[in-house]
Amino acid sequence: MIAPTEMLLPRRDLLKLGGALLIAFPLIGRAADQSGPPDAKQIDTWLAIHSDNTATLYIGFVELGQGSSTGLAQVAAEELDLGMDQITVAPVDTQRSPNQGGTYSSAAIQRGRPQVALAAAEARAALMSLAAERLGAPVTQLRVERGRIAAEGSAATVTYGELLGNRPFSLPFSGQARTKPESQYRLVGHPVPRRDLPAKVLGVHRYIQHHRLPGMLHGRVVRPRGQAAYGAGARILSIDETSIRHLQGVRVLRRGDFLGVVAADEWLAVQAAQALRVIWEKPPALPGQEGLHAQMRAAKTDDRVALERGALDAGFRDAVHVRTQACLGPYQAHASFAPHCALADVKPDAAVVIASTQDVFGLRRSLAPLLGLAQEQIRVQYAEGAGTYGHSCYDDAAQAAALLSQLAGAPVRCQFMRWDEHGWDTYGPAHVGEVRAAVTAEGKLCAYEYHGWQHGWSLVETSAQLTGTAAAPWPASGPQGVNPLDAGGMYDIPNVKLVNHWLPALDYLRGAWLRSPLDLSFSFASEQVMDALAHAAGLDPLEFRRRNIRDARWLGVLDAVAKAADWTPRVVGPRSKSRGKVLHGRGLGLGTHLVSHGAAVADIEVDPATGRVRITQLWGAIDAGFIVNPANVESQIIGQLVQTASRMLLEEVTLDGGRVQSLDWSSYPILRFEDCPEVTPVIVQRPGERSTGAGEETMAAAAGAIANAFFDATGVRLDRYPMTPERVRKALHA
Repeated sequence: MIAPTEMLLPRRDLLKLGGALLIAFPLIGRAADQSGPPDAKQIDTWLAIHSDNTATLYIGFVELGQGSSTGLAQVAAEELDLGMDQITVAPVDTQRSPNQGGTYSSAAIQRGRPQVALAAAEARAALMSLAAERLGAPVTQLRVERGRIAAEGSAATVTYGELLGNRPFSLPFSGQARTKPESQYRLVGHPVPRRDLPAKVLGVHRYIQHHRLPGMLHGRVVRPRGQAAYGAGARILSIDETSIRHLQGVRVLRRGDFLGVVAADEWLAVQAAQALRVIWEKPPALPGQEGLHAQMRAAKTDDRVALERGALDAGFRDAVHVRTQACLGPYQAHASFAPHCALADVKPDAAVVIASTQDVFGLRRSLAPLLGLAQEQIRVQYAEGAGTYGHSCYDDAAQAAALLSQLAGAPVRCQFMRWDEHGWDTYGPAHVGEVRAAVTAEGKLCAYEYHGWQHGWSLVETSAQLTGTAAAPWPASGPQGVNPLDAGGMYDIPNVKLVNHWLPALDYLRGAWLRSPLDLSFSFASEQVMDALAHAAGLDPLEFRRRNIRDARWLGVLDAVAKAADWTPRVVGPRSKSRGKVLHGRGLGLGTHLVSHGAAVADIEVDPATGRVRITQLWGAIDAGFIVNPANVESQIIGQLVQTASRMLLEEVTLDGGRVQSLDWSSYPILRFEDCPEVTPVIVQRPGERSTGAGEETMAAAAGAIANAFFDATGVRLDRYPMTPERVRKALHA
């Protein structure tokens, strides 16, 4: 990572000096076009060819542990006819990387593959033209392997590095180049080891927490333990700085209600943040844990129809069987293993921020008004942190580091404490769902209705809010509300109505996207209704779904997961096989997030005496179009299903007394290794189809499968998750 006191030359000047320097050595100097991003309409923005016949790929998507930096390198190497050992992916940096948007909604491959493939194909075409001139042969007679070009019938060869190394392409990115046909792929579509894993496995990977800046101070934020309603923020009534007088070398820094401490020694900063006596204004009351969903259901809402077709009332009148199901979904935390961290060096006319953000350009936009600088004066560099699974505290930590640096007049490394991370997260919002669906005598779905109560996401980070920026929600959009793809969208239903009941976001906890936003709740309710209708119609759940799906891709994942799990026809429980006092159940589910197709099967055990639910095995199938790296996607499916098991059984943010109470791993437990289910990933490869998201698309399916397995084991439908022992015992005894 480049120290903020060292300034890079513009990329094109740097290329003229030598490709190796571009990767390995920071150079001193400054030029007028330092601000970035570079022009995405130029090939040089995407690729650089070096004299040693290697290449550097520039992308705007960051590596979050999902393997996309390996996948996009595969795409570029494929089009360039290079080996994976010949291509490097540059660190993401607002001054050096193209702006491809944020790394969320499983977008890195979905959006990035076409861009990278076209850029690499155009670069290859230019290189082949240069080679044709050098070798005196038409392009049609040239062949290239590992960046070495040869002409038919000639022993002469030339490499990419000899043709262009150390010089720019100086070529517009037209987007018109012809990419390879899939029949010629050597890399794309095949499993390739992830490049980031060896260092992580060996414990030598450099995460954001390991970074240091010359002359930096260590910082900690000071906030109440646990947030209250988003709109309330946290108002300071008084600060007693004498409470830390015994800690020499500590500075207390404040802007509005944003409060922090810095010190040259990190342990001093930690001690000071805990010891500093602050009296905070009492926040307005939030409903307690048991009153939350009742308040949401009874609140005045902004109602909007997400989808409506057919004649719903007539559809229900024609039905033979009608079933309903409710879902009470909790707030759930991102709960990163390592609390977030960021580094900043803010000067009067420039700033450098190193952060583990999902969107370096989005963070730069939010920092500009906070620091009183133009966006062009701020440079954001990405450094990987702990897994994020959505919008967690990374931007909040970056803003805090930047504010502390500006107030201190020195570089600052700010790391959150565990109670900051858990207590001031942007949680996946709570949800109340009510679904009603019906079938005809032939077992065909004829009507479906879903009502969802939830609030939207927070737009302003806590650090900015505490400085005086007014809290504000994101404009209501699709992923924040009822998802037509997940709320019955995989089935052929003539009469449908989906309604969003929007709650005022400022009255509840801070919210943001959490992996597969709200989809677990939708499928928890919707897929239970499907199983209930199958039971009413006397049909096997698999056969019932097959009967009501016309889309070949949904049928593909459904059949693939059923085959992998060796599904045997059954009419849904209660018909579990008991072994002693433990009940056993199996369930099936379908679901997705925004575009791909997911299916899952779950096997579970339920101990009625203790209420303990154990998920023993999960199968997950995904159709995400053409899969660039099947090994990456298999790992993604495994991670999705393990995280879904944790969220369905354990994870729930608790709030009482007006504030969040889930501040550590005891009050917010997650799945332990000893309880991890056996997971079988299944990929439905779709040659010829575009690549789509694969980072969250089996989670909703697994949530539905787990809920249906519980009914299969017990004969009881749960209307709330997580399935804690207390709730299970209460439901079974009722």
